[in-house]
Amino acid sequence: MPREHGCITRVDGVRVGHAVDDDGVTGCSVILFDQGAVAGVDIGGSAPATRETELLDPTNMIERIHGIALTGGSVFGLKSSDGVQSFLRERGVGYRSSAGVIIPIVPAAAIYDLEMGDPAIHHAPDRKMGYSACETASSDMSPEGLVGCGVGATCGRILGNENRMRGGLGSSSITLSNGVTVGTLVVCNAWGDVLDPDTGQIVAGAIDPKTDKFLDTEAYMFAENTVGTTFFGSNTTLCVVATNARFSREQITKIANMAQDGIARAVRPSHTLYDGDIVFAASTGTLETEVNLNIVGALAARLIARSIVHGVSLANGGLKTEVKEFNV
Repeated sequence: MPREHGCITRVDGVRVGHAVDDDGVTGCSVILFDQGAVAGVDIGGSAPATRETELLDPTNMIERIHGIALTGGSVFGLKSSDGVQSFLRERGVGYRSSAGVIIPIVPAAAIYDLEMGDPAIHHAPDRKMGYSACETASSDMSPEGLVGCGVGATCGRILGNENRMRGGLGSSSITLSNGVTVGTLVVCNAWGDVLDPDTGQIVAGAIDPKTDKFLDTEAYMFAENTVGTTFFGSNTTLCVVATNARFSREQITKIANMAQDGIARAVRPSHTLYDGDIVFAASTGTLETEVNLNIVGALAARLIARSIVHGVSLANGGLKTEVKEFNV
């Protein structure tokens, strides 16, 4: 599988780290911003599990974040962000309160993967795992597929767990001729199928037990005219967009909103009652070059779709044999 598609760490000042619990088949991934970042969020699904996302509302006080934690373990895994905060605070990174206390700002979001490991144990990433993920954080090319938060991710759940496929973690980036870099990191734990937007073909999803081929979740829904609620709240696609271009909090929030379209391009159906789809967007602002936010938002949507397909393909043994580049 070609790796020339880049990674979110191509954005200056962005580092990524992962930690995994093999027994629990779960993990967490952290995105750290060396100089902090202006950030926004867009929540497109109806079953999110989050922490500190309200701080990203442009009308609220906090101007910059210092990291983002993506975790398995559903709401129980959100405590892994405690470890990220501890790691950053020990290094003097964070918002300094009026009392002089350093408070790292680390928004977090979780996927539901509690059925992947031993259900009697209910493994979930904890404070220690969040800290460990930070210790591995690097600006090198981040591993993809079954890694970090993506290790317990699945997709195509309409017929139940026995007919689903693996989800995964993928990352992509592109640098424009003016030096603006946009990168994405995505964990796909979708209820629906994953499609290659270039061909419209399903690359991972629900398997029809009668034919051992892709079911096509949407076609099945329309034909049956019903959708059960057995798997409510068990799915989420988590996305992080990063750019070195400088944007305000209002602008980066709009970019997160535009980037959400990338999920709809690669996951069908998306943004359902069963999904907690979330896009975080962050501007490190290390590049002074002025760029229109519409360009960055459109690129982010395209990169999110690419990251979904690439990560899920790697998680399922390289179903997609080629990563198509696009010109700008």
